[in-house]
Amino acid sequence: MESGVRAVRKVLAVLVVLALAAGVSVLYYQYHRTEQTEQARSEAVTAASEQAKKMLAYDFGGVDQQLNSAADGLTGDFRDEYLGLVTEVIAPAAKEKSLTVQVTVQGTAVVSAEPDAATVLLFLNQITTSSDAPDAASSGSRVRMSLEKVDGRWLTSNLEPI
Repeated sequence: MESGVRAVRKVLAVLVVLALAAGVSVLYYQYHRTEQTEQARSEAVTAASEQAKKMLAYDFGGVDQQLNSAADGLTGDFRDEYLGLVTEVIAPAAKEKSLTVQVTVQGTAVVSAEPDAATVLLFLNQITTSSDAPDAASSGSRVRMSLEKVDGRWLTSNLEPI
């Protein structure tokens, strides 16, 4: 009888140890995931701010080079759409009207973040001059930028005005 009680105690002890190990594993996973998400939030905000300025600011004298280099921070179909818009619309208009656009990021907010994807809301100020309107015109806008982490870099996969 006593050997049966010992066997039950051993089984219970093993089960308790396994339960504790499982609990510690779950807590570690949650902590690690939260840490990765917080890091993603910080990195995505920085990348979104930098990329918005690269994509939206240009000077008519170097518009082709400036906006094409911004495409390095884009990914997927959005990159192709952006390059098409730059080539067919933005660059020709910038040259024709001697457009200069300066962009500053006034504020940011993370809409969502995962270790490999994020959505960031950006509050932008743009100052535009042109041959038609040489006095600087200031305007504010808000955009939602989607980013994906690809090979360790945060790349823009979508940008939409809101």
